[in-house]
Amino acid sequence: MKTGNARSGSVRYLIGFGQPGTRRADPSPARSTRMSRPRSTTPPVEPQYLQVARHIETAIAAGTYRHGERLPSTRDLAREWDTSPFTINEAMALLIKKELVVSKSRTSRIVNAPDQATRAARTEIEKPQVLFVGGYAGSGKTELGRILARLTKWGMFDKDTITRPVVEAALSTMGLSVNDRESEEYLSKVRPREYEALEASIVENLECANSVIATAPFLREFKDDAWLSRMKARIEGFGATMSIAWVYCDVDTMHFYLRARGAARDAKKLEGWPEYLSEIDVAFRPSVPHFIINNSTSVTTPLQTQAVDLIDELVARSKVSQ
Repeated sequence: MKTGNARSGSVRYLIGFGQPGTRRADPSPARSTRMSRPRSTTPPVEPQYLQVARHIETAIAAGTYRHGERLPSTRDLAREWDTSPFTINEAMALLIKKELVVSKSRTSRIVNAPDQATRAARTEIEKPQVLFVGGYAGSGKTELGRILARLTKWGMFDKDTITRPVVEAALSTMGLSVNDRESEEYLSKVRPREYEALEASIVENLECANSVIATAPFLREFKDDAWLSRMKARIEGFGATMSIAWVYCDVDTMHFYLRARGAARDAKKLEGWPEYLSEIDVAFRPSVPHFIINNSTSVTTPLQTQAVDLIDELVARSKVSQ
């Protein structure tokens, strides 16, 4: 893989924050850096209380947990994360130290994020933007999309959110499980319609000169040069700019997040985890210039910090292109 000028269609390179999960000292768009692929060996996994604390901190940044909201009890959180009350209390102690949570008692902990609803937009970009955020199930792409949307005030469209009710109805009518995301019937008949709906939502917003963040796996799309070229041309036809972010996380983190969220559509993946891993390429990257966001629990840079860096990079690039 080479580094090179983005205008050369044959050149494939990765644009991002230096090494995955680290901040670049100089976000100047003239200094694109090649991103290294993750090592094949699994990095050390941090203690579980840190994983729980990180997840809750991300949920607060994404607005999933709102300012003033009471968090689930220690017992409920321990059940959700399949861990001990002691681990949950350690996680809560860390969040309290960061002043993200206020403790009334062990059974009453309140989210403390007073700037959550009044966060100022960080963007100074004149042209509308379309930012595609992709990644495997459990990578944290939706959480990243929510954080970015809160920071930029751009519209956010998550494929599962806008299509799930219709998808489940269609699968039921076809005599399939509403949680089916693996069968050939789903992949050939239903999945393409999901992405058509997402694309139509993006176009409708571009017609209104609105910037958009679109989150979905994009596994087929990000390796399809024809799709990428078509979307780029269509987006630029509205005077907008297309960018791509890929959310990476190691397999242990992915398993941890999938298990924690407990979505029925993930059951088959979790039940046959080794088989599922054999079918995916964790080292996959889009075939065009893109940003890497590393959401592995072994990475010290929080997801919300990487989101801020990504926005700053987009702003810097937009100023050069003006």
